[in-house]
Amino acid sequence: MEPVVTARPARGLLVAAARSGSGKTTVTLALLRALRRRGLSVAGAKCGPDYIDPAFHAAATGRPSYNLDSFAMDGALLDAVAGRAGAEADLLIAEGSMGLFDGVVAEEGRSGANADIAARYGWPVVLVLDVSGAAQSAAATALGVRAYDPRLTLAGVILNKVASPRHRRLVEVGLARIGVPVLGAVPREAALVLPERHLGLIQAGETADLDARLDRLADLAEASIDLDAVVAAAGGRVPEPAIGHLPPPGQRLAVARDAAFSFVYPHLEAGWRAAGAEIVPFSPLADEAPPAGCDACWLPGGYPELHAGRIAAASRFLDGLRAFAETRPVHGECGGYMVLGESLEDAEGTTHRMAGLLPVATSYAKRRLHLGYRIATLVGGGALGPAGQGLVGHEFHYASELTPPPGPDEALAEVTDAEGRSPGLAGHRRGRVSGSFFHLVGLR
Repeated sequence: MEPVVTARPARGLLVAAARSGSGKTTVTLALLRALRRRGLSVAGAKCGPDYIDPAFHAAATGRPSYNLDSFAMDGALLDAVAGRAGAEADLLIAEGSMGLFDGVVAEEGRSGANADIAARYGWPVVLVLDVSGAAQSAAATALGVRAYDPRLTLAGVILNKVASPRHRRLVEVGLARIGVPVLGAVPREAALVLPERHLGLIQAGETADLDARLDRLADLAEASIDLDAVVAAAGGRVPEPAIGHLPPPGQRLAVARDAAFSFVYPHLEAGWRAAGAEIVPFSPLADEAPPAGCDACWLPGGYPELHAGRIAAASRFLDGLRAFAETRPVHGECGGYMVLGESLEDAEGTTHRMAGLLPVATSYAKRRLHLGYRIATLVGGGALGPAGQGLVGHEFHYASELTPPPGPDEALAEVTDAEGRSPGLAGHRRGRVSGSFFHLVGLR
């Protein structure tokens, strides 16, 4: 059933947990799909930096899902994105990341934690409680969550990985003692687990039988969750849609888009369009060059390491990219940055020649996690802005750089982490080409 469009302001909910791995994504997708199937106009959002979960939200609801980040977005951008996320919806369900209060050390409301989003908009929290290995003791977790931050309202809990009716009764005894409502109890159901790879879930577009999986999750929600109670628990406000965007790097922008290049924050593209830019997708894996009529090219992140052989053999793409870069700006983020470099070594140790537009060689054979916010100041001007422009982004990858760090004459930016510690210079720029491992989220 298609969602009913409404002119009423949306209400919100945050689906959160005390820690990662509790089942937030499963519960969120089950709720989104089930409520859409009932005819409710429901929208999804993701707290914090994440590319994969919003694509699943979009598949479940039929509408875009946006990231909400209290650290990387200033208040105006955050409100604009939240307003865009909930436009013409009855209900906006935001999925948390990590634990509800996990973030960086920062001023209240700017830590990047899920709790900041719920507090800013007054959205009640539905806590997903993984009760495997616990019974009455699970109530202590819920009690701690309720007491930890007085800005928040705990609407209730959804129990996950319930082993049996007896197990559920024991958990509910503890929750009744502290007066926390149980909104649902999801049994252990291994067949519904979504497939994963090193950066998280397999992407929505690559997941076999995705609609069938989502419908099974909706069936699970109908059987295991009090959907009427969840809808009734929603509250707070969703801001009015507003103009809020980052300047586009061009007015007709070629954006690589396929299984190797798919990590673009939805608010970035929506903001570029709001600024009058036209986005023209092309596929490097289909050996397509950046369209000649464009005035800038953007290579997003993704999984080029899984397709390095095909990219190296895509001569029309690589030659076209090199020709494009002679006269127009080209920027690559993370995976796109690796493709702009000299070479990419895959996990099996095979080295593949890349575009050779930036003096960097990367490897997935020597895996090391790089994770965290990046506050950047551009060393030189380019696609991301003039020299001195402040940016906020996020880095999450396992690749290693085999080449020396950049010097001031070729670095893209001087960066610090969220707490001001300086990793030094990052990324590269050469001529009209630039790239880095961090993904742009907002301006600073």
